[in-house]
Amino acid sequence: MTRRPAAALLSAAALASFTTACTSDKPVTSAGQSPAASAATTSEAPTAGTGEQSKFFVQADYDAQLAMRSQTAEGPADKPWEQAIAPQMTSTAKYKKDGPYNLCFSNAAVNNPWRQVGWKTMQAEVALHKEISKLTALDAEGKDDKQISDIAELQVKGCDVLIVSPNTTATLTPAVKGACAKVPVIVFDRGVETDCPVTFIKPIGGYLYGADAADFLVGKVPAGGKILALRISPGVDVLETRWSAAKVAFDKSRLKVVGVEFTDGDAAKTKGIVNDYIQRYGKIDGVWMDSGATAVAAVEAFEDAGLPVPPITGEDQQDFLQKWKDAGLTAIAPTYPTYQWRTPIIAALKILKGEEVPKVWNLPQPKITSANLSTYLQPNMPPLHYALCGCEDLPGFPENWGGKKG
Repeated sequence: MTRRPAAALLSAAALASFTTACTSDKPVTSAGQSPAASAATTSEAPTAGTGEQSKFFVQADYDAQLAMRSQTAEGPADKPWEQAIAPQMTSTAKYKKDGPYNLCFSNAAVNNPWRQVGWKTMQAEVALHKEISKLTALDAEGKDDKQISDIAELQVKGCDVLIVSPNTTATLTPAVKGACAKVPVIVFDRGVETDCPVTFIKPIGGYLYGADAADFLVGKVPAGGKILALRISPGVDVLETRWSAAKVAFDKSRLKVVGVEFTDGDAAKTKGIVNDYIQRYGKIDGVWMDSGATAVAAVEAFEDAGLPVPPITGEDQQDFLQKWKDAGLTAIAPTYPTYQWRTPIIAALKILKGEEVPKVWNLPQPKITSANLSTYLQPNMPPLHYALCGCEDLPGFPENWGGKKG
């Protein structure tokens, strides 16, 4: 990735993404819109077999994210976690202070492999910076009430910067607002309904993820082909927007979505659902997934039935990438890069040194294809490791991430 001029600043729709990261709360409208105006932007495409469009869908945000697909990020070519797409910079001069620094982190949870890889990556990033004297981190264990308490507790621990990955959006917003009045706040991964944080850090977003996966199937599956869509759970905005974008693509196509099912992220349930649809329809021509954690289970369902695996979407987990290579799958892996866990530490130091940062820090969001699969496949790493950790140059790699040297 190369540098580009900063002339294309973030649109209002892009700024609205500040409030639309992963959450199970109510949807957030675009900046400056009333609920009625936002509703008017919702897609009116035919529902076909895809059901009604999600209440989380905002046309302007969808358009903004897909536009970023063709934009080149600014920043070091070999450090995507430091890059930004169309950044609108904000001053941090008022926060400038001498070190050493005490950084604080309120984490939603470490309850899945993606978050575990990210947390290891963040700690390793901290180890690179001698000016950081301490990282005080509290794990909310996926509980809103605990995270609200954690944020209050951290405010009295002498934090120079507070980093927050919210468990949910609306519920955590008041706690983040309260913290903003006392300490510079960085929000990443999941958003809140306030622009008081100094910066909000995220990959491009769920719409791009869902569109990349759906567009792949539209291009690979013949007209009239039967598509099975597998989702994890309802009401999580980054997952809802993934499905929203896929729905737009499928509704415009000549494919037939025969089922939209929730797997709860459970491999056995995923395999059972795929088996049921194979028995019901005899043939499934493509599988779309809003997350690749159970993609291998979906593949195995076809193999167990003695059927060829149709075009399928996954993610950058090593087990799926290995299966893709071994079985010669027709596949794609959109990503929600784990390297974003490095960026809040880098942003915190910039803020404390009085350097400008993007108000909304949109990180690149690559996709893995058959052309670059070998770049991301890492046989020395464990099955649940995420390829886009951006951690290969960090202290302790690969052992601290469960891998083996060589």
